[in-house]
Amino acid sequence: MPRFPSRLAVAGTAVVLAAGLTTPTAVQAAAKPSARARALSWVAMGDSYTAGVIEATGAETEPVDGCARTVGSYPEIARRDLGSLVDQHNVSCSGATTENVDATKLSPLGRPLPPLGSDPNAPYPPVPPQIDAVGPATDLITVGIGGNDLGFAEILKNCIELGATHLGQGTPCKDAYDASLPGRLAGLRDAYDRMLTALHAKAPFAKVLTVGYPHLVPEDVNLCTYGDLRQFATFTTGDLAWARTAIVEPLNAAIARTTAAHGDTFVDLYPTTAGHSVCDADHWLDGVLTSILPLKYALVHPNARGQANAAVVVENAVLGG
Repeated sequence: MPRFPSRLAVAGTAVVLAAGLTTPTAVQAAAKPSARARALSWVAMGDSYTAGVIEATGAETEPVDGCARTVGSYPEIARRDLGSLVDQHNVSCSGATTENVDATKLSPLGRPLPPLGSDPNAPYPPVPPQIDAVGPATDLITVGIGGNDLGFAEILKNCIELGATHLGQGTPCKDAYDASLPGRLAGLRDAYDRMLTALHAKAPFAKVLTVGYPHLVPEDVNLCTYGDLRQFATFTTGDLAWARTAIVEPLNAAIARTTAAHGDTFVDLYPTTAGHSVCDADHWLDGVLTSILPLKYALVHPNARGQANAAVVVENAVLGG
């Protein structure tokens, strides 16, 4: 797995990073020998793939508000690694959609997530739209969002149920959802466009990085064992192949295209996570469960290694690598 940049390497790129993200006036001031670059104002946004959520990514950060941000999530790793170079505000939240970034409040569920339990401290008060953390002085925005717009959780649940009723045969989930995907993807592209437009309007000088989704399903779906709760449970083999090519890959493509249209940078996690899917031996994502004994849920999310890899890729993008 890639190593984190050293503190020395990070420090060596700090002036370049500051120059790339600040206004001309600030750049001129930073160029003076006696001047000291201020910490970059960074707002980290996103859904559960950003927040961390699952036990495999560590304890929740304070304050606990139901969004289930964890100490092992990639924004928190990057915050620690970059140290005083950044002033990060992490507002990512489990269950968030693009609308929860730019427009509406979200009532978070905490952890564990249903159907494997419910947070004993729930219900939590609604959290504000993530864009509320952004202002004219924001230098950097990272946002990893979109899976919930497509209905990731709904599709996962129903594919498992359909696979069980069909005894692992055929493509019952593809048959149920394939016709709806073009419309869902079109809706996502429109929503992503509105979100990026809103972020740029509120933070006109910010660098915006959008973060894609990792390699959930292996290229060889025969690596997945039907009925294994540490993988995709009762998803059929045919539906797994369909989910990779018809959902995850088009989702990343839609995000990348919309990001490019706004002149922003797409951070692609897919290549670095090839060979580390839920069903690979060295898996950086956990399946329905992280473990059976003791029972630890995952609901197909990056584990600690997956979040650490995402931190490396995002940091490289932040530092211009």
